[in-house]
Amino acid sequence: MQGTVDGFSYGLVTPLVAYLMACLGGALGLRCTTRSMLVAQSWRPGWLALGSAAIGSGIWTMHFIAMMGFTIRGTPIHYDMPMTFASLAVAIVMVGIGIFIVGYKGARGTALFTGGTITGLGIASMHYLGMASMSLDGKLEYNTLTVGVSVAIAMAAATAALWAAGQVRGLLWSVGASLVMGLAVSGMHYTGMAALSVHLHGTAEPTAGQSPAALLAPMLIGPLAFLLLAGVVVMFDPLIVMGKPSVVAVEQRPGIPAHTHTAHNPQRMRLRARRTVEHRGPRTPQNR
Repeated sequence: MQGTVDGFSYGLVTPLVAYLMACLGGALGLRCTTRSMLVAQSWRPGWLALGSAAIGSGIWTMHFIAMMGFTIRGTPIHYDMPMTFASLAVAIVMVGIGIFIVGYKGARGTALFTGGTITGLGIASMHYLGMASMSLDGKLEYNTLTVGVSVAIAMAAATAALWAAGQVRGLLWSVGASLVMGLAVSGMHYTGMAALSVHLHGTAEPTAGQSPAALLAPMLIGPLAFLLLAGVVVMFDPLIVMGKPSVVAVEQRPGIPAHTHTAHNPQRMRLRARRTVEHRGPRTPQNR
């Protein structure tokens, strides 16, 4: 028996809140990625790790807030808690790999493509592992073509977001990148949900059970608290909004001689050499 799927049982409330959470996680994570490119090497892993956890928590929170509005008529939905939190770990780890690649290799060329692809696959893996954590009296079936489209959306939008974050051009670029990242997660989620169909077994009597919101709300407390703390860290960092290099650059760390990097003007260097020759006295005395 084919089950009736409703992904908007609360109307537009859950999609809008879910999108905002994805944007929040993306904004925090991508600003941390941008910040990592402006600091000394010793600080870079910390900022990248914080960014990975922020993006992973944001997309995981987005997914399960959206799932609060997901119901299947005729059967209650339960969630396997270990697998649900496993999807969070997968999201943080895979997004972290992509973020670290871009953070160390730069947001261009092969590094950008590799990092964006892995980040997009992390978003998709989190989604489908989270869907697999559902327990119901039925079988989930997916349209292969639509699933492929959802994964392509995640990879393309994640690559665009990482590129924008790597430009290091201030707050507006990061805001735009976070909106793109939120679009990547939300677009991937609802495209993946469009690929879903449910075949009910009809072997169990329909029961009222707990609503998805009652089941998922306690699980969201931890990631939401983490996003709040990450937001405080980013907000109180003095250079996070300005997008300017740190005062303590890599070459100016204790124990390393400082080097000044100035742009060399060929014409100015020639004039300086000519003045040096003109002011230099003769090597041998001349008869007057």
